[in-house]
Amino acid sequence: MDFFGLITMLGGLAMFLYGMNILGSGLEKISGGRFEKTLERLTSSVWTGVLFGALVTAAVQSSSATTVIVVGLVNARIMKLRQAISVIMGANIGTTVTAHVLRLAGVESSNFLIRFLKPETLAPIFAIIGVLLFMSAKHKGRRDVGQILVGFGILFTGMLTMSDSVAPLAELPQFSSAFAALENPLLGVIVGTLVTALIQSSSASVGILQALSSTGVITCASAFPIIMGQNIGTCTTPLLASIGATKNAKRAACVHLTFNVLGTAIFLAATYLIQYTIGFPFWNEPIDMGGIADFHTLFNVTITLLFIPFSRLLEKLICYLIKDEGESAHAEAELDALDDRLLVSPGLALDYSHQATVQMGRLALDNFRTSILQFEHFDQKAEERMRENENVIDKLESRLGTYLLKLSEHELTELESKRLNELLQVISEFERIGDYSMNNAQNAMALFNDRISLSEDALQELQVISEACGEIISLAISAFDTEDTSIACNIEPLEQIIDLIEETLKDRHVLRLREGRCTIQTGIPFVETLASLERIADHCSNIGVHVITHMSRQTDIDRHDYLREVHLGNSNTYARLYKQYDQKYYARILSVGQE
Repeated sequence: MDFFGLITMLGGLAMFLYGMNILGSGLEKISGGRFEKTLERLTSSVWTGVLFGALVTAAVQSSSATTVIVVGLVNARIMKLRQAISVIMGANIGTTVTAHVLRLAGVESSNFLIRFLKPETLAPIFAIIGVLLFMSAKHKGRRDVGQILVGFGILFTGMLTMSDSVAPLAELPQFSSAFAALENPLLGVIVGTLVTALIQSSSASVGILQALSSTGVITCASAFPIIMGQNIGTCTTPLLASIGATKNAKRAACVHLTFNVLGTAIFLAATYLIQYTIGFPFWNEPIDMGGIADFHTLFNVTITLLFIPFSRLLEKLICYLIKDEGESAHAEAELDALDDRLLVSPGLALDYSHQATVQMGRLALDNFRTSILQFEHFDQKAEERMRENENVIDKLESRLGTYLLKLSEHELTELESKRLNELLQVISEFERIGDYSMNNAQNAMALFNDRISLSEDALQELQVISEACGEIISLAISAFDTEDTSIACNIEPLEQIIDLIEETLKDRHVLRLREGRCTIQTGIPFVETLASLERIADHCSNIGVHVITHMSRQTDIDRHDYLREVHLGNSNTYARLYKQYDQKYYARILSVGQE
């Protein structure tokens, strides 16, 4: 092979790898995260886990991609290690599909159908249809289909280019000698491992081996160890992805490596034991593309079936090798779900971002309720728990903001983009609710430190408005969590009642000051607390509008215009709810101090 032949071969390799990349990317987009959600939900038994692991990997054309997602799910404590093991086993089977598609290049026949299905015919057809769809289709789903077809076209073209460019190597004695040396099983395994680790794809490295097989120089004796080594090399990506992850995520990546290393050792020993005792008649015969695909599948299916009965034992072995170190703090448990490894699946990443945001709201609600109780009976331990919760809320806000900005750099559907924007807005609202709850706690602490307390009337008034605020926070969390606009519509009328209560209580407080029934020392914390409660209600109102905007699929709703329209009283629902909350809360305020 001369210099120009080498350039052609490397160009073919580049096209092959790029085609595989955009093919996998297109399949991931069109799946919309459904494959990953299936992985999460349908892994209750070893057999279903293996099946779905195989199907997902066959779809995305990469066992590394599937295993990285599994590492992310385990790291987020959504998938158990036992479930991950079966999916990883299935991924090894699914990755063999690519080799069977590429084997069509080695089929020789004059039959029209077979000639039509050969890569040299399908490559331009896929590319033409794919480009037309990608450039002309207005619907994103059709453009994604176009991307998949273009990926197939480029992949096949790269494969054919490599095959043609390496044909002259068959005449070089050095090339034959090099592959003869690879008949040494250990050397063959090492070469297969290193090449696959370098390009981080066993499907791609098997494809390269299939292209080289067209020279007729590669024998079964040299190909078998290389294929086994390729399965070890593909573990590199998940191992890198597990750096900095939880213990169980590291274990999931280690399972992949251990499974492939033990499987290779067992299958290699069995293969050479049979060869040296009985002997394979085809051992020194040249292997073609189909033979490579068949052996790749045989190897992965055999070791998977062999290890399925021992999956529990494999789990125990990995847990013994990677021991626990007691690393499960409360804040870490909340933050772990936001795993960068899940960014490859925007739908899944948004789901867990949504759950983390809901958790922010629940922590804020817990702090709010605790802060109000502090005015009656101050508890230092409750104060410390509130600060721990607030620390988690702040970390979640920071982590979510960074995480969603990273996610926005990926290609999202229109609906995913709207959902991401809604999340960015709502996390800010929940964080502010948490801040105002801490302000309330500080006001209660100030009264406690000064050894003074609120009057009986003030405590009763605070109790009523706090119940209303507790309800509106719960409504905001529930509306956001379930994306239910009927719940969101309850928020605004209650917010108006809280505003009315706050104004009434401020007027009453001024009156108590004038009559000498209240002091400045108690009055300032009380008024500041009322202001905090009113602002909490405002933030809940914002969340309700965000939910209604998101679910109506409209992005041009102006909050102030929407609220103005609601307050005009044109909505029977609003009027009914306003009256209901008026009787539930404001009527009780009017009765305070009247006995």
